[in-house]
Amino acid sequence: MLKLHNLSRSYQTDNIETMALDNVNIEIKKGEFVAIMGPSGCGKSTLLNTIGMLDNPSAGDYIFAGENVAGYSEKQLSEIRKKSIGFIFQNFNLIDELTVQENIELALIYHKIPAAERKQRVEKVMDKVGIAHRAKHLPNQLSGGQQQRVAVARAVVGDQPMILADEPTGNLDSAHGQEVMEMLQQLNAEGTTIVMVTHSPAHADYARRTIHLFDGHVVNENVRAA
Repeated sequence: MLKLHNLSRSYQTDNIETMALDNVNIEIKKGEFVAIMGPSGCGKSTLLNTIGMLDNPSAGDYIFAGENVAGYSEKQLSEIRKKSIGFIFQNFNLIDELTVQENIELALIYHKIPAAERKQRVEKVMDKVGIAHRAKHLPNQLSGGQQQRVAVARAVVGDQPMILADEPTGNLDSAHGQEVMEMLQQLNAEGTTIVMVTHSPAHADYARRTIHLFDGHVVNENVRAA
């Protein structure tokens, strides 16, 4: 599905260059569940943002679905993102003034999907993640676990083939964190490619493969036995 070849990402601030990713080589196949781990500041989020086309590499190649997207314009990357990638964030990133249903539907409005189809898709995905009974509630009326369920629903309602999750359980207690991980595992079983940044070894165990980063380098990979 995607391949990073000799990919680097550096940032320039006050005449100091910081190398966030250094000569990274990774391949992720369609239908995989991959966890990315490493200490704070090792480049995990930069790697996820690069895979998600929110950040352009400074050097190297990024092959996505057969296209080298390194150097593509923001307009080109935006079109690929809309069709191919859903995002789940640690802080949920829900809009406070919108109901659960409206937050999820917003993802489809960006895709210019007709109203009748939007309604059908939103209802289906709310049932799928167990949040339909909260459809008319605002985010501040939900628990953290429920808010993350809404975020998961928003990420998958567009039927994108890949989900990128940045510390999706970071703000949740252990019980709600486990619920979110089980949802991601189920989505993966249904064919969605999952790439997840996590600090939790227990949650990384839900993935089939774990990539370990240190100082912007891939230092090793572990494949879990089936």
